[in-house]
Amino acid sequence: MTQSSEIRRLWPDPQPDAAPLDQAALAAAYAPPPPPATRASLRINFVSSADGAVTVSGRSGGLSSPSDKRVFNILRVHCDALVVGAGTLRVEGYGPLRLRDAHRATRVSLGHPEHPTLVIVSARLDLDPSHPMLTDAPVRPVVLTHDASPADRRDALANVADVLVFGEIELDLPAALTELRGRGFATLLSEGGPHLLGALTAADLVDELCLTVAPLLAGPGAGRITAGVPVEAPRELNLVHVLGAGDELLLRYARAHPAATQ
Repeated sequence: MTQSSEIRRLWPDPQPDAAPLDQAALAAAYAPPPPPATRASLRINFVSSADGAVTVSGRSGGLSSPSDKRVFNILRVHCDALVVGAGTLRVEGYGPLRLRDAHRATRVSLGHPEHPTLVIVSARLDLDPSHPMLTDAPVRPVVLTHDASPADRRDALANVADVLVFGEIELDLPAALTELRGRGFATLLSEGGPHLLGALTAADLVDELCLTVAPLLAGPGAGRITAGVPVEAPRELNLVHVLGAGDELLLRYARAHPAATQ
């Protein structure tokens, strides 16, 4: 397996012998699409093995690489808010959402605040209000939940985050994304987890999928990048680009029928 931080365009307009993409060219390759009319646009970012595993030894870090981390950071540069499920925050050990100086400077040059806002999706609100990802966040986080979540936990989290309630016993994701758009978050990025992607797919809210395919056979045991209740019909995607870094592929897909009127 060959890993490299040098990324080249393979499709369209393949240039395998050309110079690798510099940071500006990579940022341009992942420029976000225009948001739909009434809600925020939503881009998903995942890494998986060649045989579809979402984790190695329980975490996604075993699948990542220098090139994957470059794209990971570029996508954070472009987003207004980062949407993550509470389980993923715990498993992956998220801390405060602070970007490096160079990435902050790029965000400012693009007209964004220095840091994106962390948006946590949680049905049970099994979150520690004293966790640094909340208390040390450079921007006040947002927590999305539903009305059946524990009221005492909502009150405790309200001291360190904006707690927004949508739906009676299940989170109403379309309503939540509409509210986030109203708060100025036109471009959203989600880094998981699989159950959140499954729910977003079922609600037909996914506008893009950025997928790094690691050249590994992880074997049985690990889940896929999506989980939850099966959807009635698959969602069609168009391939936007294929980038390569060593033996690794970096894929960008967009929904086949843009949600311009949603």
